[in-house]
Amino acid sequence: MAGDDVRRAITRISHEVVEKQAGTDGLVLVGIQRRGVPLAQRMAVAIREHEGVEVPVGALDITFYRDDLRMRPARTLLPTAIPPTGIDGKVVVLVDDVLFSGRTIRAALDAMNDVGRPKAVRLAVLVDRGHRELPIRADSVGKNLPTSLVEKVSVHLEEFDGEDSVTIEGLATDAVPPATDDAEEVAR
Repeated sequence: MAGDDVRRAITRISHEVVEKQAGTDGLVLVGIQRRGVPLAQRMAVAIREHEGVEVPVGALDITFYRDDLRMRPARTLLPTAIPPTGIDGKVVVLVDDVLFSGRTIRAALDAMNDVGRPKAVRLAVLVDRGHRELPIRADSVGKNLPTSLVEKVSVHLEEFDGEDSVTIEGLATDAVPPATDDAEEVAR
């Protein structure tokens, strides 16, 4: 996806969110740190431009809720910022860049329980690449990008990378097991 494709996808997701909510009453956008936050902010701008309404935007750091925390290197904690109106009784749209296994979203749901009790939670993602490990699906998707498990989806955003784009990159060839025609090897 090029920059214009990313922009159009964000605008389309914003329209879908408002349509599924039947308006903006009680709507809160919460970006998952890191790239979900600027996406949520851009969605709020698109909603303001088309609906004339300021939708509250928050940020959620899920670091301590991840199930792979002990397997990853330490990282700097980022702020969790819930809008002053809170999320209790609101329809919260979690916003993230890529939906893959579903584990990030599970962690976000756990983290959100510590800051409030929304009326409902929806999920909006820029890219859905498939390969779910948990029964989680997005309500609004910018682009479905079927990938293999050895590929990596990279989202570049102006706020962090100086440009908007989405690319699919193959991993190093040594990460892919060698192909074999030997039936005995395949059976093992």
